[in-house]
Order: sequence, then structure tokens, then C-alpha cells
Amino acid sequence: MSQFDVIVVGAGAAGLMCAAEANRRGRRVLLLDQAEKIAQKIFISGGGRCNFTNLYASPEDFLSANPRFCVSALARYTQYDFIALVDQYEIEWHERDHGQLFCLGPAKQIIDMLLAEAQGTDIQTAVNVTGISKDDAGEFTMATDRGNFTSEALVIATGGPSIPKMGSSIFGYQIAKQFGLNLVEPRAGLVPLTFDSETLARLDGLSGISVDARVTLGKTEFIEGLLFTHRGLSGPVILQISSYWRQGDTITVDLLPEIDLFAHLKEVKQSQPKKDVVSILGTLLPSRLAQRMTGWTDSNGRLADMPDRTLQRLADHINRWQVTPDGSQGLRTAEVTVGGVDTNELSSQTMEARKVPGLYFIGECVDVTGHLGGFNFQWAWASGYAAGQIV
Repeated sequence: MSQFDVIVVGAGAAGLMCAAEANRRGRRVLLLDQAEKIAQKIFISGGGRCNFTNLYASPEDFLSANPRFCVSALARYTQYDFIALVDQYEIEWHERDHGQLFCLGPAKQIIDMLLAEAQGTDIQTAVNVTGISKDDAGEFTMATDRGNFTSEALVIATGGPSIPKMGSSIFGYQIAKQFGLNLVEPRAGLVPLTFDSETLARLDGLSGISVDARVTLGKTEFIEGLLFTHRGLSGPVILQISSYWRQGDTITVDLLPEIDLFAHLKEVKQSQPKKDVVSILGTLLPSRLAQRMTGWTDSNGRLADMPDRTLQRLADHINRWQVTPDGSQGLRTAEVTVGGVDTNELSSQTMEARKVPGLYFIGECVDVTGHLGGFNFQWAWASGYAAGQIV
């Protein structure tokens, strides 16, 4: 059969969800993917355990040039709806930090669940799409290396170009451009940040050290784990702030987010003046980091011998470390793509392109990007559900 009611391109989280919902409504659905295996991002997510949603998911956890766009879809298909589906299939899960929900078993359970929900859908993999057109009657024709397929509704769920080894591409953006839709410039999100050679030299020897830190950029801040790497900084808190970071921005890092270091040092100076600064700092930070920080600020020695201005300089360097990344590790390692199809081009109720009836964009290829911790999967479920209810 080459004639379908709905063609969904991209068999990832959003595409599977949309196909399942359309199929449930009795629509004849074709789900195509260029990769040989479907849903590879689900398969590798959460270290193979799939961080499938977040208990605290809300519109405030998403970035977009139009922050209100995601409100409708997230309200109509919530994290609790997806949890109920997971429970229906008796998939065991548990909560980790910050409301992140993971499978106790392998992520494949989520893929199998979605496939079960989409039972009856014609799923074809390793398909090369060579062209898409729409005729005057409003019907879409998709040319592939397996022949032509036609449908009255076409859903693009091909994600963004992050993690290309997983088969990601700019296909969705190309289709948007073909039909005259605007794009918000795509860039890497949830990605480690890198430093220039001078800063790396100052950090030499710290690779592998991790601490809890507060990282701030403008009015945006996160408190989570920070990891020093041989190329710069990583860890959850850096991945979070990276989605907001632009080239040239300076971030503020607080390596002791729960401690006013200057006040602490002054207090210890009164009670234990013979203590070395580095030994006091070593009780609060990993010793190598403590030594490096006191060396940078020339503040090593006995507390009794340290003027307050020197202690203040050290405290400022630790509680308010100003650093300007040289760049990021880019889309090759980015967990998501920030930007994508301009939400002003789409209906927030249905994900349909306003200019092109019957054409829908869902998931990561849309300019809606979640924070780290299951939020991007929740957007995939919610946007896929929204489109699946109408296509």
C-alpha cells in the first residue's frame, strides 16, 4: 500500500508517540526512518535506563523564542499521563535527583511500549527520502528509494542535528525551508563548554574533579554537579547553562554555593589563626582544587598572616569565579539542539504549520528545548500527542 492517511517521518520519541495516537484513532499511518534501528536516542538515554520524564515538568523548564508556545501541549499531555502509560505496561521505575524518572530495567522497555501502542502502524526503516511535494488537492507525495507514498497529513519528527552518530540530521529544517517556514538558528544545547589555551593551562591537573556548584548567566542559574575536564567544564550544571550560553558570554561559577567563604574564613581566623588557608579550604573543596585556587590568588599561608582583602580576593574567586568559555563541544556531543522550526509558524494546539495545512512539526526539530532531566522526552510525548490527536 502506498496511500496513507498520515505519514510520520522520524521514528524517535515524538514520532512514535504521534503514530501511536493517530493509529489509535483509526488512521492509516506510515512511520518512516532513515536509520536501520528506531528510537536510538531513547535506547542510549539515561545511561541505557531512559530518563523518560520529570515529576516537576512545567513550561518554565523549556527554552524557546516564544516561551508560551509549549504551554498548551504540556497541559494536555502531562508527565503524569506518561507515568500512567508506563505503569499500565508494568515498567518499573524510580526517581532520582530533581524529579528525574528512570526505568529500573533497560530503556528498550519504553521503545517496546511505544511500539505496542503503535501496533498496526506500517513502520519502515533504512528509508532514504528523496523528495516531498504537495499537490493542489492538498495531498503530500513522498518520494523514497522504496517508491512513492502519499498522504493527506505529513508529520516531521526528525529531531535536530545533535549527536549525528545516532542518525540525526537537518532534514526537518530542510522541509521547513522548502515550504517557506522560518527557522530559529539552531545551536548546540546541553553540551560541555570549552576554554582557550591560557585558561586550560591554569586548570591543568584538575581534570576529573567534580563539585556541586551554582552557575549563573544573567537571571538564569542552576545548582548541580560540575566537572573539570581536559577541555573545560562539564557536568549537569554546565550542560544546563550551556543551552542559554552564547559565544562571548561570561558565566559566574560559585564552587561553594552553600557557604559564604569570606565570612567562613574570617570566623576561622578568629578561632584558629595558625591554620593554613589551603588546609581550611581543603576541608571544603577537593585538595587539588583548593591548592590551585589559593595559588591563583596568592593567598596561601597562615590565616593570621592574611589581611582581609586577600581573603576576600580568594573568596570572590571561589564564590564568584568569572569565566568566559571559548566555545562548546558542539553538536557532535550536544544532547539536544536549541532552536529549530519557528514556533510562530505553528499552531500551539496541533503543531500544524499555519501556512501549509496538513504539515506538522513535533519534537526536537521545533524551537522548544527542555532542561536536562527528562524534560525533552516530555516535550516529545506532549507534542507527539498533540499532533496525533488531529492528523
